[in-house]
Amino acid sequence: MKCVICHSEDIQVKAVYEEFDRGEDIVRFSFEVPVCMQCGERYYDRQTMQKLEHIRDQLDNPSLALEEVGKVLVGRA
Repeated sequence: MKCVICHSEDIQVKAVYEEFDRGEDIVRFSFEVPVCMQCGERYYDRQTMQKLEHIRDQLDNPSLALEEVGKVLVGRA
């Protein structure tokens, strides 16, 4: 497989994060997808895209299993 952006053949499966906004919170999910090591282009198969769409559609569902792992602090100048 060659990268459609830079034409590199160095494409490896890597863990990447996709982030979704939920009000003032950010919900982060990890996925394993092929990534071009030259330019960073990601390649999502149909199943992964369907998972992303399902997550997006379920973000406001209180039964979505989410774990708090930290805090974000905002300073006001």
